[in-house]
Amino acid sequence: MNFHRKPTTFVEHVTIKVENLARSIQFYKEIIGFKILVQTKTTAQLTADGKTSLVSIEQLEEAVPEPSRTTGLYHFALLLPRRADLANIINYFIEKGVRVGSSDHWVSESLYLSDPDGNGIEIYADRDSSTWEWENGQVAMAVDPLNVPGILSEKKEGESWEGLPAGTVMGHIHLHVADLQETMIFYTEGLGFDVVSKLGDQALFISSGHYHHHIGLNTWAGVGAPAPPDHSSGLKFFTINLPNEATRERVVANVEKTGVTVAKENGVFVTMDPSGNRIHLKV
Repeated sequence: MNFHRKPTTFVEHVTIKVENLARSIQFYKEIIGFKILVQTKTTAQLTADGKTSLVSIEQLEEAVPEPSRTTGLYHFALLLPRRADLANIINYFIEKGVRVGSSDHWVSESLYLSDPDGNGIEIYADRDSSTWEWENGQVAMAVDPLNVPGILSEKKEGESWEGLPAGTVMGHIHLHVADLQETMIFYTEGLGFDVVSKLGDQALFISSGHYHHHIGLNTWAGVGAPAPPDHSSGLKFFTINLPNEATRERVVANVEKTGVTVAKENGVFVTMDPSGNRIHLKV
């Protein structure tokens, strides 16, 4: 399944703001299983394979907690290579006494928890894409109870959780937005994603390359929810990987046709969705 490499357009990296860097590093290393790729006094880049950063955390000066009922991060989702990896981390969480939520989405099996600043995290494994059910361009997804015993039966003898496997990628990001219709226009007509699932008028899921979703969008924080203040914890920006420069040029032109500006900042193409979620466009 090549849903997170070229020629697919996908979410590659997430940068989040935190109140206390040391506290966050301890959580992301000890609970999630990241390694530190690069660290400064106020930032850290987190990696699974020792080479590629999937998440960056930045400590703010005089940071405040992110207010409730604002736009921004609902969760970012780390995709594990195998169902057996999900079994290993479930065993690890049981040993550590980590409380998590869980769900079977038919296309995937997921665990949910939050970091010390309330940033939502999903850790999941995909079912084989040949089992996903599609009809008229829409993929069937659900929120069913997770079959934990079934997952644990996949555990390989002699294996244990030793941190995020090297093949872990940023599977998707899920965002709170203020207006679903306006947001859909930006992400589909502007960025070029396809709508692959809808949850009434409350949420929609979009992807490239026939994936079940690279981005989730919802209005569960309230229609018309404001963006959080810049000095609060939460999402700083996320990075979308585009397959080539020609695609980026087309995306920039299409985004600007929707009435949204794309700026070049220190060589990086930067835009913002209608709800204030900041995006880097990378090739």
